[in-house]
Amino acid sequence: MPTNIRQTDVWLGFGLAFVGGYGDAASFVLAGTFTGHVTGNLVLGAIAVAAHDGRALLGHLSAIVTFLMGVLLSTLLVRPLKAWSSWPLLPTVMGIEVILIVAASLTVASHGIHGAGWFVIFVSLALGLQNGAYRHAGGISVHTTYLTGMLTSLISSEAEKHASAVVSPPVSVPDPKMNLLLGIWIAFVLGAGIGAAIVLRFRAFGMLGAALVLVLLILQTSMVSQTE
Repeated sequence: MPTNIRQTDVWLGFGLAFVGGYGDAASFVLAGTFTGHVTGNLVLGAIAVAAHDGRALLGHLSAIVTFLMGVLLSTLLVRPLKAWSSWPLLPTVMGIEVILIVAASLTVASHGIHGAGWFVIFVSLALGLQNGAYRHAGGISVHTTYLTGMLTSLISSEAEKHASAVVSPPVSVPDPKMNLLLGIWIAFVLGAGIGAAIVLRFRAFGMLGAALVLVLLILQTSMVSQTE
């Protein structure tokens, strides 16, 4: 991997994308709502309106609002955390994510009447925080909770590169930025598949798998920061 993209950024991006896919798939299995992006919930909300299903509409809207609140909150956390250099933003956000995901799992496991609603709020807030805190890697914009924007960038960049090439080079040199985007895409899809399978098997407690991945990422980030 070229030096313009640090190996730690690569694995961090892959890990967070795995969590994003895991959380989105798990929330759809458990609550019928996406928690990692807005577009899908807008479509589901429109369907709920057409079907006169107020309860489903409320769930989709709460996911949208709390996801956007998480993005905003991650931005607001930057300034106070800069006052304490020993408390970087991303590990702090991942720690908050772990707490929110564990809380979400416990609310569904308790079989409370509002358990699914709180689950959506907790996970949407967690993934919104993640999306706001990790937005760039290797000099490019990335998203780890939804794929549409990155797929568009990947396809557009490749098309422009081939269209503007006058003479093809004798040896094809892989683009590290495109490799990063492709890896994040694969990690997201893999996380969605594994997350859905685990949650279908273990129900609410299967969501703890995402928290475990985040804990490992926090430990890795801490070890890297100590060696730098």
